[in-house]
Amino acid sequence: MLLRAAILRRGRAASALLAMVVAAAVVTTMLNLFVDVQAKLRKEFRNYGANIVVVARDGQTLAPNVLQKASALLAGRGLAGPFAYAVARTTSGQSIVVSGTDFDQVRNLNRWWSVTAWPTLSQQALVGVRAAALVSPQGKPFDLSFGGRLIHLNPAGILRTGAAEDSRIYLSLRDFEGWTETHPSTIEIAVSGTPEEVTSVMQKLSAALPEADVRPVRQIIEGEARVLGKTRATLLATAILITLTATLCVLATLTGWVFDRRRDFAIMKALGASQRLISGFVAAEAVLLGALGAVIGFGFGLGGAAWIGRANFHAPVIPRFSVFPAILGGSVAVALIAAILPIFLLRRVQPAMILRGE
Repeated sequence: MLLRAAILRRGRAASALLAMVVAAAVVTTMLNLFVDVQAKLRKEFRNYGANIVVVARDGQTLAPNVLQKASALLAGRGLAGPFAYAVARTTSGQSIVVSGTDFDQVRNLNRWWSVTAWPTLSQQALVGVRAAALVSPQGKPFDLSFGGRLIHLNPAGILRTGAAEDSRIYLSLRDFEGWTETHPSTIEIAVSGTPEEVTSVMQKLSAALPEADVRPVRQIIEGEARVLGKTRATLLATAILITLTATLCVLATLTGWVFDRRRDFAIMKALGASQRLISGFVAAEAVLLGALGAVIGFGFGLGGAAWIGRANFHAPVIPRFSVFPAILGGSVAVALIAAILPIFLLRRVQPAMILRGE
């Protein structure tokens, strides 16, 4: 009966199916873009450095095992880089901030740093662009002193960030500790995940490291939350608008479908069909439309997301088959909601009046 009804009224069936296909395709495209763009944005935000900072209290240094504890808690979901600081003096008596760090970790942690060349040998330094004007304008070796101890350094590269790092000199942590006998006081951590997951990691770090202060880098966290929130709101609003439009299209189609078939339903009632059976028949038609529209629209939506990714982001959008259950359930729900009014109209059909032509 369902197949026969669709064949005899191909025009209305096709228009309702087209509305469901368009809605499913657009929502599939939006969800795929949102999930993929969200993952890409989080990856890009990790290139902007740490979103959590662990700092020793009262100007002290961190215990030697703090970095190991932090790395163990991250469990491969982030990066941690240690930093030790000291104020040294140049040969002309000027003060300058020197930092010891692990260049291998910092290279991955702070991908946004503009570096001409990274140090690879002992007693090589990464010199900030403003610090270079003080200690080595010509790029020649220079000396620094701290606590009466002298160190001879060779500039390996110039660092440009546009921030405080431009006024610092960075050494390998081994050279720094051997020279100043000062251990790291700060650990910068970049954690991947949602804001809730980042907050959870912060809470675990605070519990595991009671001797240190665990602070968020609010510029990174708030910026990430703001961008993701706007992206989510835009795509969600688009999906809702398209879904409402599709609901209205299906509603109009099913309502017209019911009016065209009033005589058929009147005959069914006259022959003894219950109201529940007739309502179930209309609901089954709606479910079939929703399911078929979801399957066809999902395929078009994946293609649309891939095309938008290539055309606008110049990057592939990975098909997210995990959104299909949501598309299928949403399409069926939309079709059933659109069928409520036609089912209500069917309850008012009086077989005697319809069959008499009234």
